[in-house]
Amino acid sequence: MFPAPAVPDFPPGQSATTTGYFRYEDCTQDGRLIPLAIPPALGGLWREVLVHHPGARNALAQGVIPILTRLTLTSFDNPIRVDRPFQSTAGFLLAHDKQGDEISRLYMNVWAETRGAAGKLSRHVTPGEFATAGTIFAEHTFTRLMAPPDQRKVTRLAVDGYPEIPETRYAAPAPTTAAEPPDGATWTAELEPDSTDYVFTLDQTDSNQHVNSLVYVRLFLEAVNRRLAKEGQPLRVRSRAVDVAYRKPCFAGDRVRAHVRLFQGGAAGHVAGDDGKPRCYVRTILAP
Repeated sequence: MFPAPAVPDFPPGQSATTTGYFRYEDCTQDGRLIPLAIPPALGGLWREVLVHHPGARNALAQGVIPILTRLTLTSFDNPIRVDRPFQSTAGFLLAHDKQGDEISRLYMNVWAETRGAAGKLSRHVTPGEFATAGTIFAEHTFTRLMAPPDQRKVTRLAVDGYPEIPETRYAAPAPTTAAEPPDGATWTAELEPDSTDYVFTLDQTDSNQHVNSLVYVRLFLEAVNRRLAKEGQPLRVRSRAVDVAYRKPCFAGDRVRAHVRLFQGGAAGHVAGDDGKPRCYVRTILAP
């Protein structure tokens, strides 16, 4: 689908396996998990591991927070039962990037896999064994969120429980790569703005005090659907994978517009504010 780092071997105390229940709207009519239903798999890691982890707690006490900067979601074709519990395994690994010989950024990278009981919703069919329904890679960049702009960058973790500089090197891709077609695909239509603006209210915000990260994906996919209809493309498709890179948050009252360009098997573009600058870059792979 879209490239993402391979799942590592998680150090002790940096992963968890949890269970939960799907919402009815999490699966398509044929039982396949939609990409937007995958991110809740990360919740178990935050609740069961990070809230107790000394490094995470001490960093938070100093105002050093891992902010979500990229999501790569992949949904598989295995049909799963929406009426049965799912199981998710999630873990994190700290990493650094360099610019020349200097540390440029520190990251908390998170991976998760969601598995569900195989089969479709039915009163007469016994659920099958657990099957992989979706995976997620979530890039988080450490920052001092409430500090003045020139003091927000974090290049050292001076807290107990975390290494000062994580050993793993992670070459973070540029955010604009989330507006490019995947390898081997070519553009089939030009970049065009959606037909309508989208205005955020409090309904689109969350407790992080800004518009929820998944809202951008929803509005972009809606714009993709309108573009497919306008171009006379097949509409019996679903988003099989989504890759989104975040540039700047939005707040209640902000107005944005999606810009969409089609490639073979999908679409890519960005969501821009009134100033024309992208708030995020998004791409999706579409399949029957």
